[in-house]
Amino acid sequence: MSMSSQKHPYHLVDPSPWPIFGSLGALASTIGGVMYMHSYTGGTLCLSLGLGMILYTMFVWWRDVIRESTYEGYHTSVVQVGLRYGMILFIVSEVMFFVAFFWAFFHSSLAPTVEIGAIWPPKGIDVLDPWGIPFLNTLILLSSGAAVTWAHHAILAGLKQQALYGILATILLALVFTAFQGMEYVEAPFTISDGIYGSTFFLATGFHGFHVIVGTIFLIICCVRQYMGHFTRRHHFGFEAAAWYWHFVDVVWLFLFVSIYWWGGN
Repeated sequence: MSMSSQKHPYHLVDPSPWPIFGSLGALASTIGGVMYMHSYTGGTLCLSLGLGMILYTMFVWWRDVIRESTYEGYHTSVVQVGLRYGMILFIVSEVMFFVAFFWAFFHSSLAPTVEIGAIWPPKGIDVLDPWGIPFLNTLILLSSGAAVTWAHHAILAGLKQQALYGILATILLALVFTAFQGMEYVEAPFTISDGIYGSTFFLATGFHGFHVIVGTIFLIICCVRQYMGHFTRRHHFGFEAAAWYWHFVDVVWLFLFVSIYWWGGN
């Protein structure tokens, strides 16, 4: 459909093979993951195939959306409002995802059962010092939030070079954060198998780390797009969505630091 013949500002999406292809990839990765964890023959191959399909779907679908937005002009102001609502609802769903982990943590820590000695942290758990790497990572993430805000304001002001520097700074800080968290996991005196404390700690912080990696990939793509001149003052929702997601990651980490590292370790 050409934009010249369209009488409304909405985007009627063309038929795409990527939703069904990605769904099959998710199915294959789920089945393959279960087979791999139970040591079935072919589990590794099925899991690898499924993950490969998902990664390929992410690449080509993202490519198509960028084409529709930047080169074909389908993302009108009305469409961008819908995309903003969609991103807000997605972040709300992610908030509820982490609420489940915090709920599990506080359910166990506020009223420790006799099975774990009626104390928190459970006896035998040597907790991490919150004022070491966790506090350093807090400063790093807060600095990255300031950097991505700097980049956003630079885009709004039409300062393309400053926006690029801001995104690059955010990516660099994100990589440093991930490296420090990996170091923390290697040095941790407990594992995910060490009862409810180990389970809640590694699930909450691990999924946050996964979100940091996703956000970093999001920002890397935005960095490439900014270098190619895709973003303008009025048309930069791709970056705006990445910035919102990154601020969400920052806020979740603050709750993790205060509740799990600091309060939960005393």
